[in-house]
Amino acid sequence: MPENFLFATWAGGGAVPPVLSVARALRERGHGVRVLADRSLREEVLAGGAEPIAWTTAPQGDTADPAKDVIKDFEARTPLGEFARLRDRIVCGPAADYARDTLAELRARPADVLVTEHMLLGVLTGGEAAGIPVASLVTTLYPLPTPGAPPPGPGLAPATGALGRLRDRVLTRMMLRPWEKGLPALNAARVENGLSPLDSVVDAFDRVDRLLVLSPRALDYPGRRFPAYLRHVGPRLDDPAWAGELELPEGDAPLVLVGLSSSFMNQRGQLERIAEALGTLPVRGLLTTGPAVDPATVRAPGNVLVTAAAPHSVALRHAAVTITHAGHGTAVKSLAAGVPLVCMPLGRDQREVARHVALAGAGITVGRNASSRTIAHAVGRILHDPSYRREARRLASEIAAETATDQAVAELEALAGRATVGRDRARPLRRTRLPIRTRRGR
Repeated sequence: MPENFLFATWAGGGAVPPVLSVARALRERGHGVRVLADRSLREEVLAGGAEPIAWTTAPQGDTADPAKDVIKDFEARTPLGEFARLRDRIVCGPAADYARDTLAELRARPADVLVTEHMLLGVLTGGEAAGIPVASLVTTLYPLPTPGAPPPGPGLAPATGALGRLRDRVLTRMMLRPWEKGLPALNAARVENGLSPLDSVVDAFDRVDRLLVLSPRALDYPGRRFPAYLRHVGPRLDDPAWAGELELPEGDAPLVLVGLSSSFMNQRGQLERIAEALGTLPVRGLLTTGPAVDPATVRAPGNVLVTAAAPHSVALRHAAVTITHAGHGTAVKSLAAGVPLVCMPLGRDQREVARHVALAGAGITVGRNASSRTIAHAVGRILHDPSYRREARRLASEIAAETATDQAVAELEALAGRATVGRDRARPLRRTRLPIRTRRGR
């Protein structure tokens, strides 16, 4: 039976394609799908067959244009500064605006399930106020602290012994504290919509019926324990609508695919050092700049083809190595193709993704300011040490098994089915989730 799904997302760079991939899959199964999103995403939403609905009062951004980027985390000088911009400009600061727009759309045209990108706590607030089932989509490794793993963010190795466990407890408290500066704005949005205030911003992420992690379980720590309502449903491997056609550099030398952020992170210097490094190696380079960097501004040697975009999933069939900022999308697509990585984290979740790739034995991490010589050395190690490709292929097998069926669609259809049963019985759906928890005692 066709159901109606309302999705919500924002111009968050690499977070957009996985969310729209799930929306497209539901649309292809005959469901009604609308997507609340920034106006800059209209064409991408339409390309997936869904109906675009623009935010009215919530922020409007365009990550392809640095001047229109809402967060502008590339202006931050520290990781804490990056985080504060995300908290204040997307997650908590405009929560009331996101809730208002979400509720207005639901009142105009009700939906069976609300599906939102994980960071939009204002959308979660609107869904809770509307009393409908809510699912959130995490488009990277699960980003909140859990037992059995180091606190996510800085890319720490798993703890060993009593001192390691003490490190994790102390750092978890330190990492959760900055969230609380966003609590007044979040609680104001909740009170405005008739909901009780919370004691912690982090608790707001728990107020969902399903939390779907669009990341391979095999890439996370084996002993990590997750909330009962969380499901690892596997990554989305589709290319974005703007990826275009594939053009490969000439020759038959090993292909190195280069892809840094699809949003602006001041990455032109890194791109040029990578191109310079590849010019010293017997390889072909396919360097994709993404929408935020003009390929004409990147100097490159003759064995490196520079282009704005390419379908990475197709290019990876030919690649021997990927050089990436360790954005989750590029990293996981590479691993799904059995291609090892050289990771150059620039910020955001990238240090964490790079750490997991390295711990899996499927790649090497270099610093964001690494010289062309260091980059070339890392590529050479990957090419000449078969263990990296072997471990990447191991992960590829596990990802293939995890994505053999569309678990995200199955979970959302099941959630919609519960809503339909509740509606047919003329009573509201009883939302089942764990009691709200505070993490102070963890």
